[in-house]
Amino acid sequence: MKTVNLTCIGCPLGCAITLEMDGDAILSITGNSCKIGENHARKEMTDPTRIVTSTVKVTGGRLPVVSVKTAADIPKDKIFDCVRALQTVQIAAPVSIGQVIVPDILGTGVDIVATRNVACQ
Repeated sequence: MKTVNLTCIGCPLGCAITLEMDGDAILSITGNSCKIGENHARKEMTDPTRIVTSTVKVTGGRLPVVSVKTAADIPKDKIFDCVRALQTVQIAAPVSIGQVIVPDILGTGVDIVATRNVACQ
């Protein structure tokens, strides 16, 4: 049996959650003050995912890069591959907030979208 300590990121409270594990089986979850904390702990131990934020190069724009993010969370083990893939992407201005920059990044079914506008020079 092992103990795993997590800090919940589901809301601003940041509860200190403790999980008792037997192999991959969760025996107990304590320390959460709401159901969000329990759900976060279960997901973190069984299928951890994250939103990825980065930048993409822009040609012909007033800014050299545009901020981007995944439209939904992706598997945690694909974060570094996602960032590496974005380093090779270049888009022409203008760019609009919400514009899909890379559809279905790494076959995850999740798009990379712009998080700001970039006007032409």
